[in-house]
This record gives sequence, structure tokens and C-alpha cells, in this order.
Amino acid sequence: MSSSLILLKKALDGEIGMSERLDEISDALFNGYLPLFWAKLAPATEKRLGSWMVHFIKRHRQYEKWIKEGEPQVFWLSGLHIPESYLTALVQTTCRRKGWPLDKSTMCTFVTKYKNVDDISKEKGNTLMDGSYVSGLYLEGAGWNSDLSQLERQKPKELVVDLPFLQVVPIESSRLKSQGAFRTPVYTTSQRRNAAGVGLVFEADLSTNIHASFWALQGVAIV
Repeated sequence: MSSSLILLKKALDGEIGMSERLDEISDALFNGYLPLFWAKLAPATEKRLGSWMVHFIKRHRQYEKWIKEGEPQVFWLSGLHIPESYLTALVQTTCRRKGWPLDKSTMCTFVTKYKNVDDISKEKGNTLMDGSYVSGLYLEGAGWNSDLSQLERQKPKELVVDLPFLQVVPIESSRLKSQGAFRTPVYTTSQRRNAAGVGLVFEADLSTNIHASFWALQGVAIV
């Protein structure tokens, strides 16, 4: 990013020639879109340039804090370049610690009532030995009842709902019970996944008292 902006400034000043790539970057910046050259090196996104820059800075801060202070108490999942790799690492770490076979292990999820990191810090016993808390997830196609901790019908004019922190816990596959829960697909962007299946991160277990087929027909997903 910085090198291409330096070259663009030189091209605009007449110090070097304006290449096709620099011309594309210039047009994208002028129109408020993310340059294609930058988008190829970044996680998939549907954001315009302004929102993307805010997202980029936040991502950079999370990585910087992770390096300096260790693993965060709550991971902003949307800020990871390849979130699937982090979730796989969670399962692998637990398997090594507990001696589980990796091919017979998976993960389950619980929607907590926490929406701020401070809420977790205030309560004792919330430090996870295995797994992690993740944030930055939004529910489409349904609402979330925080009092009952379960899915509810979508309210009028509420197309997207901000979910509380999700607790991801590695578990042996034989112990996983999904009864009373809807296996909700989690996608990278609101485009969901393409024909090749790219874009699906994992499936979260969301509690429900309605048959899973209802939510499937509603197109419920997390982005």
C-alpha cells in the first residue's frame, strides 16, 4: 500500500510515468473504492474504501497487540486474514494437551451474554483453558433473544443483528450433541460463499426451540 501510494504521488508529480496499475489505483481512490491491487492482498471484503481503511487499522492493532501482549482474551474474528486457520489451531492445541486424536475432534460453540471485554474480566472463572471467545459476528435472517439465549423470528426492519461474543470450545466428535441447535454457517462476507465453496469459515451452534428446517428456509447465516 505505502509503496504504491509513493509511486502514485511521483507519477502525479511527473517524476515517473503513470502505469496502468497506478492509473487504476488513482481512479479507485478518487471514487472511494478499494483498489483491485490492494484487494488481491487482503481478506475478502464488500466494504468501500473508507470503511475498509477503518477495518484495516483495527486489524493491524489486533495483530500488534497479539505480538506484544500475547493472545487476546477475545479475538475479533473478522480481523483475521484466514480465520479458519486460527480455529483449526485451537482444536490442534487442545488435542495435543489432552491427547485426543485430531481426526476425531471438532469444535462446538455457545453464544454468551457478553458484548464487552470488560464484562468477561469482571467475572471470575471466565479464563478459558481451551478454546476462545470471538467477536465481530452478525446474524442474518433471524433475531437473537439474549434473555433466552436462542434464535427468534426476525423483527421488522432488522436485517442484521449484532451477536454477543461466541465461545468456541474444542471437543471430541463423539461428545458433540447438536440437538436443540441450528448448525448456522459462518461466512467471510455478506456475499456468503461462491460456487466453489470459498467463503465458508465454520458452522456455529445456535440454540432454538423451532425445527432447524425453518431457519434453513429463512436463509439464516452469520457473517
